[in-house]
Amino acid sequence: MPEAVLDILKYFFLFIIFLFLARAVKAMILEISPPKSPRPGVARGAGPAPAAPVPKSAGRPPEKMAVTAPDAKARTFDLVDELIIGRADKCHVVIGDSYASQVHARVFRKRDIVFIEDMGSTNGTYLNRKKVTAPAMVSRGDVARIGKTQMEFKK
Repeated sequence: MPEAVLDILKYFFLFIIFLFLARAVKAMILEISPPKSPRPGVARGAGPAPAAPVPKSAGRPPEKMAVTAPDAKARTFDLVDELIIGRADKCHVVIGDSYASQVHARVFRKRDIVFIEDMGSTNGTYLNRKKVTAPAMVSRGDVARIGKTQMEFKK
């Protein structure tokens, strides 16, 4: 083989190695950085989500979220602004469920309406047994589920 071809292959191989290392470093940086809060109504990596219609029969929005896991004590959180839910220590609501992603979902308030949004998790977020694919409106008495962890929206 000519020496020029071997040089080209050598540099191509080095480029592939550096590309791999750059992607690995980027993934680590994204994992340790604080969660970014996308604008309400916009899912990560997607265009604007359609606005959720507010039914006339919708009751008053919940003010608290009770989190119940099979192997942990129940906890209650106030729904003031935004709660990030996941396994990472940087989340507002840390759950030890092995089915949960590091940054799994978020619950946020827009005007006087509470929404839940899946943050691109692997196993999905469910609200009243329906998979959440876009920000979904939450009412009192609704139950969200991430793996074996349940979140009930109250008062």
